[in-house]
Amino acid sequence: MYNWNIWSVSVSIVALVIIAPVLAIFYSAFIGDTSLWPHLFSTVLPRYIFNTIFLMLGVGVLSLFFGVSTAWVITRYNFIGKTFFEWSLLLPAAVPAYIIAYTYTDIFEYAGPVQGMLRDFFGWTSSKDYWFPEIRSLGGAVLVMSSVLYPYIYLMTRASFLSTPTSYYQVSLMHNRNAFFHVALPLARPGIVAGLALVLMETISDFGTVEYFAVETLTLGVFNVWLGMNSLSGAAQISSILFIFVIVLLTLEFLARRRQRFHEKSSGQDTLSPLSLKISNQCICLVLCSIPLILGFIIPVTVLLNFVFKGLAVINYLEIIQATITSIILSISASFVVIFFATLMIVVTFYKSNTSQRVLTFLASCGYAFPGTILAVGVVVFVGWINDLIYFHLSYLAGGIIVLFFAYLIRFLAVGYGSIKSGIAKIHPNIVDSSLTMGVNFFKIMTNIIIPLIYTNMIVGGILVFVDILKELPMTLLLRPFNFETLATYVYQYASDEMLEESSLAAIIIVLTGLGPIVYLNSTLKNISKKKSKLV
Repeated sequence: MYNWNIWSVSVSIVALVIIAPVLAIFYSAFIGDTSLWPHLFSTVLPRYIFNTIFLMLGVGVLSLFFGVSTAWVITRYNFIGKTFFEWSLLLPAAVPAYIIAYTYTDIFEYAGPVQGMLRDFFGWTSSKDYWFPEIRSLGGAVLVMSSVLYPYIYLMTRASFLSTPTSYYQVSLMHNRNAFFHVALPLARPGIVAGLALVLMETISDFGTVEYFAVETLTLGVFNVWLGMNSLSGAAQISSILFIFVIVLLTLEFLARRRQRFHEKSSGQDTLSPLSLKISNQCICLVLCSIPLILGFIIPVTVLLNFVFKGLAVINYLEIIQATITSIILSISASFVVIFFATLMIVVTFYKSNTSQRVLTFLASCGYAFPGTILAVGVVVFVGWINDLIYFHLSYLAGGIIVLFFAYLIRFLAVGYGSIKSGIAKIHPNIVDSSLTMGVNFFKIMTNIIIPLIYTNMIVGGILVFVDILKELPMTLLLRPFNFETLATYVYQYASDEMLEESSLAAIIIVLTGLGPIVYLNSTLKNISKKKSKLV
């Protein structure tokens, strides 16, 4: 066990600062008015909890199916359109969930084109003549959110599949074992779990989709209690339950895999070579990859483009250009900040910290569980505490860029943390131990050995953070400076007023802006097998 050192102390201080706004939420929950809590518990809270659990289970299962199956098919087999699907399966990650909710409702509601076409074809006159799935429902929310969240799992699972030496699969064949279940899945588990954790945290934190679909989850309950009942303490109490959900989820996974190791003990091995398939099996692979792409990208983008063409005369192009430049600069800068602190915290925690310090870092990475609005309140409360503590006027920062970056760090640290941790798990501790015995200081070990080995994971995490910040809405709305407009806030302001044509171009730009990083990410993943480290 390591003693306290300058590295672990520094990271512990950073973790405490990140945790402080979360503690501010709990503080507000327990010192505020608690008279509303018995009423909530006896009326709406059980329904909120049930819907949240069902939504998590549904989105988790469907996202796992989409993400793991497509990652394995792309990695393991050659089939028609494989090169196209390698990068196109990442495209739904650039589509905000609340935007896809708008588009799916427009298509599948009673007055939409799908049901209208069915009525015309079969001669139905009203909804009493037929049954059609209700898109604005819990099941609809599962479908919509899974269609845009599965890339989290696809990215990390595919990266793990690509880095697995082919000798492991050869051993499974020698013992007549299924390569997918006995080799690929166990070795990819850290990446799969990291992606699944992000999916589930994004699910329980989502507001736009569940609000538009009228699905009463804990997150929607936070807004109902805060805005409808004017009770910030009641909203903070419900947020505390959300936090407990994620703590339990991550703790169970940590306990399940704490004894497992995934180190590569040899070097220079060839990675898995794709297999050729019959035409019939190629068609199966084609369908398997097409379904999530159609659901998560092609359908919503087609609807948005239709809105763009209809609204060419009413779109304010100058405002959209300004919002685009602001969003790109903000997202790139904030993603660098998040990945820097995520890398520092996970590396120091893994090699230079004791149990208590690891717990602090673990808690600091759980801010993703909170709805952005409540987390923004925690940040503002914390800034107020600092202002009172040091007797210096800092209130002008409460709506400034610095506090906005701080909020992004708290919210999206888990994204970089999960990606980088899955890379650290594959570095054998002997590499660092042997360097320490030769008198190399930890800074050189970190910069010359560890970071080069996890560079791909840092790139993956950075791109995910960039796209997430580009789409982020609640915190930006509350913490942005005056006259500070991003693409997400621009889309929300018009879409909330049912002016979808005016907001459609900005929504399309959000998608297009994420395409460049996604294409680069695909090329990075393809080169993983060519850049196997000679140090392992």
